[in-house]
Amino acid sequence: MLRVKHLLARKGCDIWSVEAEQPVLAAIQIMADRHVGALPVLRDGQLVGVISERDYARKVILLGRSSAETEVWQIMSSPVVTVGPDDEVDRCMHVMTERRIRHLPVVDTTGSMVGMVSIGDLVRAVIEQQQETIQQLERFIAG
Repeated sequence: MLRVKHLLARKGCDIWSVEAEQPVLAAIQIMADRHVGALPVLRDGQLVGVISERDYARKVILLGRSSAETEVWQIMSSPVVTVGPDDEVDRCMHVMTERRIRHLPVVDTTGSMVGMVSIGDLVRAVIEQQQETIQQLERFIAG
């Protein structure tokens, strides 16, 4: 049973974020520099939203807004859907499918953000787990 904490241990727990009052341009620059598709949005150290490339495309580009003049809080997705470190990968995939989202902040029992997982992280983990199972079965069959 693969859990989020195992996934974070493998991929690392680096968390890049953006402040709610920063311009959208700053968020897009961080995403480009860090090669990520979404960022948690913080206000006074608290998680208040998530901004994604999809938010940018739909709420800035398509509406003709300025990236330099629009603040992150104006286009972020909120309220935030989160998971905990002990949640199973299958549950995360279900949440993402139901909510039509691609990124989930991971929050511990104290409410502190401890990481972020993407649909790509989850799919990669499931494939690795399935490959491991196949190898075990092949070894068992081969005797």
